[in-house]
Amino acid sequence: MTYQVALAFEDGITRFIKVGPRETVADASYKARINIPLDCRDGACGTCKAFCESGKFDGGDYIEEALTDDEAEKGFCLPCQMVPESDLVLQIPTTSDVAKTTATTYSSTLTEIRRLSETTYAFNLEIENRDELSFLPGQYVNIEVPGSNGQTRSYSFSSGPDISTLSFLIRITDGGRMSTYMRDVAAVGDTINFTGPMGSFFLRDPKRTSLLLAGGTGLAPLLAILEKLSGMETPHPTHLIYGVNTDTDLVELDVLENYKSRITGFTFDTVVGDPNSAAEKKGYVTNHFEPHHLAEGDVDIYLCGPPPMVEGVRRHLEAEGLKPQNFYFEKFALAVTPAATDAPAAEAAEAPAAVTEAAPASLPAYEIGEEHASFEAQFDARMALELAIVELTMGKLTPEQLVEFKVLAELAGKTLDGEKFVSSEAFTVTNEAFHQFLFKCVGNEHLLQAYNRLEVPAIMAKVLRREHWIDGAVDADHLAIVSAFENQDLAEARKAIISHNEHAKATMAAATKNPIA
Repeated sequence: MTYQVALAFEDGITRFIKVGPRETVADASYKARINIPLDCRDGACGTCKAFCESGKFDGGDYIEEALTDDEAEKGFCLPCQMVPESDLVLQIPTTSDVAKTTATTYSSTLTEIRRLSETTYAFNLEIENRDELSFLPGQYVNIEVPGSNGQTRSYSFSSGPDISTLSFLIRITDGGRMSTYMRDVAAVGDTINFTGPMGSFFLRDPKRTSLLLAGGTGLAPLLAILEKLSGMETPHPTHLIYGVNTDTDLVELDVLENYKSRITGFTFDTVVGDPNSAAEKKGYVTNHFEPHHLAEGDVDIYLCGPPPMVEGVRRHLEAEGLKPQNFYFEKFALAVTPAATDAPAAEAAEAPAAVTEAAPASLPAYEIGEEHASFEAQFDARMALELAIVELTMGKLTPEQLVEFKVLAELAGKTLDGEKFVSSEAFTVTNEAFHQFLFKCVGNEHLLQAYNRLEVPAIMAKVLRREHWIDGAVDADHLAIVSAFENQDLAEARKAIISHNEHAKATMAAATKNPIA
């Protein structure tokens, strides 16, 4: 029997291969011209070691030095020896570039546009070679905005991988390129190109209770996950909490009701952030966690929403002393408003890329006493990456990108009042959006992934409190960096980045010396 194997690379690219009877994954990969790491081919060296996210396989023959019993028990495997016994998802420890492969580009036809609310549209695409497109429920593609000279926006599939028509949700934002196209220009029959699939946010084998958390159009990948679950037999309950800002932002409720009848043990709640809402449940999604949703930690959490929502959930879990078995999340890459700190339903502005992360089973728990030693290395690493990125972006930002860069700096500034925080939580989020911006613009996935692996935002979220002092030069530094880009002055940009790093570390040093409970 032939099985489908998803090869998920470190840079977010996923390639799918067919593996025949008694064929190893490595042999099938090389037949598909995908050069996954490989050396001995005999199970003796461990060069090809990968991690199996889901599925069953015969591990084959290998020696202890290549793969220990403990590693095999945890799910590690050797593609040169393993033979699938079901469809598989493998995490390959290299990038798609190294494996000499890339994401596939498809040409599609726009077949439907639906206005679901004042702020949300749905659209459908169809491709002739649908059988050639495979994806995991929860993944996304980069869609080229028609008429934009190749600019792309990232959207998660809201349809399941076995549905012929591809569906997506989009939040309409004034001035957004894709928003403007969909709202004012798009017509059924238009040709739209997209590239993918991408991302490590996807459904794993359901082995326990699942809690799905959606913020705004972060509902899209969770709809794809629910569609997949509707065709599976699982004895484990699944609960969705869907948060939005206002009553009018709630969409696809009829679809969710339909899944209640199609998925055994599925339930859902809606939460509206607006205190004047007519909804029964208001506030943050974390306000409405019930003990059975979290199953004392024996739970897989899937969260898709803006960074404030992700960090809000993580802080809540830490405060409750609860470590879920698995916590998978996808952050929108966005500029957020300062009011959206914990994001009961904070929505993403239109963004050129999605940031996808799969968190390990245990959430990072930083101790105040340890942070003073570690934060300096983290901030210095960020500075080193930023000094590299200015070399690649100086003089290359479009007028629109310069405006967005300045807006991000100003948003961060609005969370400060001189040497005090108006909201330390909002500062952490807006500051992260500012620092991440150039990495999104350059289009180098490796640099973006390197930046996203830094722990600066998590450390700041843990340490900083509203009462803490902040170096008053931090806000001016942001504006100085933007000004240097406006004047195309590389030397001034480097000077401002180095200065900013010192001011940021001074703020953190003061916070760690004087923590506030």
